[in-house]
Amino acid sequence: MAEALRHNEMKKKKLRSGYTTGACAAAAAKAAVLLLLSMNKRNTVRASGGSPLHNVEIPFPDGSRVRFQIQKQKIETRGQIVSALASVIKDAGDDPDVTNGAEIVAEARSISADSVGARHAVPLQIKGGKGVGKVTKPGLSVPVGEPAINPVPRTMIKEAVREALHSCRGMACRAHAMEITISVPKGEELAKKTLNHRLGIVGGISILGTTGIVKPISTEAWTMTITSSMDVARAMGRKEVVLCAGRASEKSHMKEYQLPEESYTLMGDHLEYSLREARKKGFEKIHLAAQWAKMVKIAMATPQTHVKFGALDTKKAVAFLNSLGLKVPQEQSFNTAREIFDYICAEDNTGANSLSALHAVCKAAKNYAQEITAGQPVITYLISYEGKVLSRSE
Repeated sequence: MAEALRHNEMKKKKLRSGYTTGACAAAAAKAAVLLLLSMNKRNTVRASGGSPLHNVEIPFPDGSRVRFQIQKQKIETRGQIVSALASVIKDAGDDPDVTNGAEIVAEARSISADSVGARHAVPLQIKGGKGVGKVTKPGLSVPVGEPAINPVPRTMIKEAVREALHSCRGMACRAHAMEITISVPKGEELAKKTLNHRLGIVGGISILGTTGIVKPISTEAWTMTITSSMDVARAMGRKEVVLCAGRASEKSHMKEYQLPEESYTLMGDHLEYSLREARKKGFEKIHLAAQWAKMVKIAMATPQTHVKFGALDTKKAVAFLNSLGLKVPQEQSFNTAREIFDYICAEDNTGANSLSALHAVCKAAKNYAQEITAGQPVITYLISYEGKVLSRSE
């Protein structure tokens, strides 16, 4: 109930969009290149008419342009190598993104065009530094061994750098190739709050984004992760996928059945999307694990189980359970799904009625899931609040 009220309050307020890590990396890269090109023989910065860079403007995939504030900037000299660094603080708007407030840093240095084996107008090498993960498993849009900087962010970085180079007067400054290294100082720590380890991305976060814009409370991040997780599983040769409503369900299923880690996908509340993706990816067997409240919602044919799409109506839930042949008093007031669960489990000391009830709910959830998968077999697992598998549909 409290979660639903918070959501209603958020709907009344106009939510603010933010920017992806990819967009921030592109802005930082452009600023770093501008700093490098504006350096005189004494290694001092004379950008923007003699003042430090305060902001830069970069192009977005949709043709729009956005201006970013530069957080930090400096020139570094290491022996004969001179580089420039610039950073941008990610603003995710009102989206609850773990990378909100993270510092995205870009380092730029000139290199010989021959070193990147390119002959086009702006040869560019993009590297991952500290806090940017490295891809170790197949199936993602970035090859194994490469830094986890996705294709659209790479394109945005290239376009931003190209603009910086073309803003430089004279052909001499355009003749050099550029090496851009993206880093995130707290990336390793932030990555622990993501599913990167499951995807085989180690050592930091991913530089992501398909539009450059983060929409508040959007489903894009979830669905992208669901799809990527399944792509990795298929690339690793997995023929079964386990869709889990939460980490508790996932952990319980792992402990009981010990399938390979890559087989598990955290679907959260995106039931219908996950089932359709699993079918589309061609998995031979689909498992679905959830605790009672989510499993009842699934059994009641709810395609999206988040509370923002409607809290569970306990009266309707009781009527539904009775339609399955269970005996739950409709005159009794239940505040939550958990109270209904506790009643069912305590109703019969022998446990016969409760086991029958749990199996009936699992079976109903299975039937609805298989409607979404067009008949492709789904096995459902009901997980207890103590972390045990209470029942399965078969």
